[in-house]
Amino acid sequence: MAGGPAAQVADREGSNEPLYREVVGSGGAFMRRIAAGETVRILDLHGNQAVDTFFFNADDPMERYSAVDTIRAQQCIYLTTGTQLMSTENRPMLSIIADTCGRHDTLGGACAAESNSVRYDLGKKFMHNCRDSFLLAMANWKEPGKEPIGKRHLGANINFFMNVPILEDGRLEFVDGISEAGKYVDLLALMDVIMLVSNCPQLNNPCNAYNPTPIEILIRTAPPG
Repeated sequence: MAGGPAAQVADREGSNEPLYREVVGSGGAFMRRIAAGETVRILDLHGNQAVDTFFFNADDPMERYSAVDTIRAQQCIYLTTGTQLMSTENRPMLSIIADTCGRHDTLGGACAAESNSVRYDLGKKFMHNCRDSFLLAMANWKEPGKEPIGKRHLGANINFFMNVPILEDGRLEFVDGISEAGKYVDLLALMDVIMLVSNCPQLNNPCNAYNPTPIEILIRTAPPG
């Protein structure tokens, strides 16, 4: 999570260097406030790594990212450059301003103990999963004078870099990713948001090439040059 030993903070006001950067290990979580006007880059360091991500309005976490409103607004189930991430109040929260991967999933959701046991095997129930990472990060998140963020605030998340095509019969298929080492997505915050990330630990399908790897998150006060 933000502030851990991998975190690096730099005071570079007036430059385009990252204001904050953190490497999030495989299976790790990240949670941090992003101010309106700041940009956040999610960097796939080794390639083919799924990054489960969710956003809350920093002032009212009951207003949060809405997959339904985002898909409706752009008339497409995949996210890429130009997509605005809409909230449950149908307001734009963030905009994707650059994307070297080209497509990101909105439907696959976060792996959980229950889905691991149903999809794969009852013995997989106790494997590390994204939902547990989300819940742990939220349990440790505290802002003075602010409402705690918990399970009731979660919704359907984004899976950056994850490849989930829809088959002709309507089923979703979790297949090998299309991202490579060094691919990234840049998002511009259009309101103050709290960003929640689970760097997916999934070992049972090819969304991480069966080998979860670290990512890096970089926050800037302006779009990268």
